Amino acid sequence: MSNVVENLPATGFLRLKQVLKFIPVRKTKWYQGVKSGEYPRPVALGSRCVAYRAEDIRALIERLGAQASREK
Repeated sequence: MSNVVENLPATGFLRLKQVLKFIPVRKTKWYQGVKSGEYPRPVALGSRCVAYRAEDIRALIERLGAQASREK
Protein backbone atom coordinates (compact mmCIF):
# COMPACT_ATOMS: atom_id res chain seq x y z
CA MET A 1 0.00 0.00 0.00
CA SER A 2 2.87 2.40 0.71
CA ASN A 3 4.09 2.08 -2.91
CA VAL A 4 0.70 3.30 -4.07
CA VAL A 5 0.88 6.40 -1.87
CA GLU A 6 4.43 7.16 -3.06
CA ASN A 7 3.20 7.39 -6.67
CA LEU A 8 0.45 9.81 -5.70
CA PRO A 9 1.24 13.52 -6.04
CA ALA A 10 1.64 15.33 -2.71
CA THR A 11 -0.67 18.18 -3.70
CA GLY A 12 -2.88 19.08 -6.60
CA PHE A 13 -5.98 17.61 -8.13
CA LEU A 14 -6.87 14.26 -9.66
CA ARG A 15 -9.65 13.48 -12.09
CA LEU A 16 -11.81 10.43 -11.34
CA LYS A 17 -10.01 8.30 -13.92
CA GLN A 18 -6.74 8.94 -12.08
CA VAL A 19 -8.28 8.28 -8.67
CA LEU A 20 -9.59 4.91 -9.79
CA LYS A 21 -6.04 3.84 -10.66
CA PHE A 22 -5.16 4.19 -6.96
CA ILE A 23 -8.47 2.92 -5.56
CA PRO A 24 -9.69 0.08 -7.76
CA VAL A 25 -13.48 0.28 -7.53
CA ARG A 26 -16.08 0.82 -10.22
CA LYS A 27 -17.43 4.30 -10.88
CA THR A 28 -20.82 3.37 -9.48
CA LYS A 29 -19.28 2.21 -6.19
CA TRP A 30 -17.17 5.38 -6.07
CA TYR A 31 -20.19 7.66 -6.54
CA GLN A 32 -22.13 5.72 -3.89
CA GLY A 33 -19.18 6.14 -1.52
CA VAL A 34 -19.03 9.88 -2.18
CA LYS A 35 -22.78 10.17 -1.55
CA SER A 36 -22.53 8.20 1.71
CA GLY A 37 -19.46 10.12 2.92
CA GLU A 38 -17.12 7.12 2.72
CA TYR A 39 -15.07 8.76 -0.05
CA PRO A 40 -14.13 12.45 -0.36
CA ARG A 41 -16.28 14.92 -2.24
CA PRO A 42 -14.95 16.45 -5.45
CA VAL A 43 -13.98 20.09 -5.90
CA ALA A 44 -15.48 22.09 -8.76
CA LEU A 45 -12.72 23.45 -10.97
CA GLY A 46 -15.11 24.89 -13.53
CA SER A 47 -18.73 24.74 -14.55
CA ARG A 48 -18.35 21.19 -15.94
CA CYS A 49 -15.09 20.04 -14.39
CA VAL A 50 -14.59 18.41 -10.99
CA ALA A 51 -11.52 16.85 -9.44
CA TYR A 52 -10.39 15.38 -6.14
CA ARG A 53 -7.69 16.82 -3.90
CA ALA A 54 -4.61 14.60 -3.89
CA GLU A 55 -4.36 15.10 -0.13
CA ASP A 56 -7.88 13.71 0.35
CA ILE A 57 -7.13 10.67 -1.80
CA ARG A 58 -3.86 10.06 0.06
CA ALA A 59 -5.71 10.20 3.41
CA LEU A 60 -8.37 7.82 2.08
CA ILE A 61 -5.75 5.29 0.95
CA GLU A 62 -4.07 5.44 4.36
CA ARG A 63 -7.42 5.02 6.14
CA LEU A 64 -8.38 2.04 3.98
CA GLY A 65 -4.95 0.50 4.58
CA ALA A 66 -5.33 0.90 8.33
CA GLN A 67 -8.78 -0.70 8.22
CA ALA A 68 -7.41 -3.65 6.24
CA SER A 69 -4.60 -4.10 8.79
CA ARG A 70 -7.06 -4.18 11.69
CA GLU A 71 -9.24 -6.75 9.92
CA LYS A 72 -6.36 -9.24 9.59
